[in-house]
Amino acid sequence: MILYGLKSCDTCRKALKSLGDVTFRDVRADGLPEDVARAAYERFGGALVNRQSATWRGLGEAERAGDPLALIAAHPALMKRPLIAAGGTLYLGWGKDVQAALMGKG
Repeated sequence: MILYGLKSCDTCRKALKSLGDVTFRDVRADGLPEDVARAAYERFGGALVNRQSATWRGLGEAERAGDPLALIAAHPALMKRPLIAAGGTLYLGWGKDVQAALMGKG
């Protein structure tokens, strides 16, 4: 299992603590692999971009209208977090549905 996120993100830290044995990849330091980014965008579409973030609010209209994958590559903090790859499936966020799927709790 691989968790893509930011080490400063509270939600990512909660997920890491709950999941235990997981590989963490900081997207700000390491970037998001292009194949993972494409697969995540195919699965989640526009939900992959965190439009509530301070980074998003700081972008101009022209940047916001650009390619979402290019935006995430240029500004990793724009990615909704965490993005978790487990057993060939991608999960986005740390809501109850993701927790149930990954930890078997309802």
